[in-house]
Amino acid sequence: MSQSPQDAEDAADAERVHRRAELLPEEEAAGGSDDPEAQAAQILDESDERTDDPSGTRAESTQTPGRDRT
Repeated sequence: MSQSPQDAEDAADAERVHRRAELLPEEEAAGGSDDPEAQAAQILDESDERTDDPSGTRAESTQTPGRDRT
Protein backbone atom coordinates (compact mmCIF):
# COMPACT_ATOMS: atom_id res chain seq x y z
CA MET A 1 0.00 0.00 0.00
CA SER A 2 1.44 3.38 -0.96
CA GLN A 3 1.34 6.56 1.10
CA SER A 4 -0.96 9.38 0.20
CA PRO A 5 0.75 12.68 -0.60
CA GLN A 6 -0.43 14.06 2.75
CA ASP A 7 0.97 11.05 4.64
CA ALA A 8 4.31 11.46 2.86
CA GLU A 9 4.37 15.18 3.73
CA ASP A 10 3.51 14.44 7.38
CA ALA A 11 6.30 11.84 7.55
CA ALA A 12 8.79 14.31 6.05
CA ASP A 13 7.72 16.98 8.56
CA ALA A 14 8.08 14.52 11.45
CA GLU A 15 11.59 13.59 10.29
CA ARG A 16 12.52 17.26 9.96
CA VAL A 17 11.33 17.96 13.52
CA HIS A 18 13.18 14.91 14.82
CA ARG A 19 16.44 16.04 13.17
CA ARG A 20 16.08 19.57 14.59
CA ALA A 21 15.27 18.20 18.03
CA GLU A 22 18.80 16.82 18.24
CA LEU A 23 20.29 19.65 20.26
CA LEU A 24 23.27 21.59 19.02
CA PRO A 25 26.30 21.75 21.33
CA GLU A 26 25.52 25.33 22.35
CA GLU A 27 21.94 24.34 23.16
CA GLU A 28 23.20 21.46 25.30
CA ALA A 29 25.59 23.83 27.08
CA ALA A 30 22.68 26.18 27.82
CA GLY A 31 20.86 23.42 29.67
CA GLY A 32 19.06 21.59 26.91
CA SER A 33 15.29 21.45 26.59
CA ASP A 34 12.49 19.85 28.58
CA ASP A 35 10.73 18.91 25.32
CA PRO A 36 13.12 19.09 22.36
CA GLU A 37 10.53 17.77 19.87
CA ALA A 38 8.00 20.51 20.76
CA GLN A 39 10.76 23.13 20.76
CA ALA A 40 11.96 21.95 17.35
CA ALA A 41 8.44 22.03 15.91
CA GLN A 42 7.97 25.62 17.14
CA ILE A 43 11.35 26.75 15.77
CA LEU A 44 10.64 25.19 12.38
CA ASP A 45 7.10 26.64 12.22
CA GLU A 46 8.46 30.14 12.87
CA SER A 47 11.24 29.63 10.34
CA ASP A 48 8.77 28.45 7.71
CA GLU A 49 6.57 31.47 8.36
CA ARG A 50 9.51 33.85 7.86
CA THR A 51 10.55 31.99 4.70
CA ASP A 52 7.03 31.97 3.25
CA ASP A 53 6.30 35.64 4.04
CA PRO A 54 9.53 37.60 4.58
CA SER A 55 7.88 40.99 4.08
CA GLY A 56 4.98 40.23 6.38
CA THR A 57 7.16 38.88 9.20
CA ARG A 58 10.06 41.34 8.96
CA ALA A 59 8.64 43.79 11.51
CA GLU A 60 8.16 40.98 14.05
CA SER A 61 11.61 39.48 13.64
CA THR A 62 14.63 40.59 15.63
CA GLN A 63 16.81 38.47 13.36
CA THR A 64 15.90 40.15 10.07
CA PRO A 65 16.05 43.91 10.56
CA GLY A 66 16.00 46.38 7.72
CA ARG A 67 14.32 46.55 4.37
CA ASP A 68 13.35 43.79 1.98
CA ARG A 69 16.03 42.81 -0.48
CA THR A 70 13.68 41.71 -3.25
